[in-house]
Amino acid sequence: METKVIPWFEDPLAFVRNPEQMTFASQSVDMLADDPHSTYFSVARGSRAAIPLELPWLDAEQAVLIAITRNPGDDGALALDYRSDPSDPRIVGSDFWADPSMCRWRVVAPTFSDFVTVLGL
Repeated sequence: METKVIPWFEDPLAFVRNPEQMTFASQSVDMLADDPHSTYFSVARGSRAAIPLELPWLDAEQAVLIAITRNPGDDGALALDYRSDPSDPRIVGSDFWADPSMCRWRVVAPTFSDFVTVLGL
């Protein structure tokens, strides 16, 4: 699945299975957004930004993780990014491989509906 939909992704992903797991997985995004010294992961809070947050940054207040890397410590993830559309958000994925000095969030699919179609679900 990863190479078909997310060609830059090098680590295997596991989708979260229910809302409780989404909440748990997304706690890491909140933690990173609240750490002023953690810019490597490109996660911040839009309400605290001087200008609107755009990609390659992830807005922790407008994102929910839907998949995380299977191997602890790999830190990769896919997220629903509600900045684009609250009813059909885009899917974004972390990219640690294009520039090892900083994570960049990239569009995987322009909408959740498109993502589901590509996956054949």
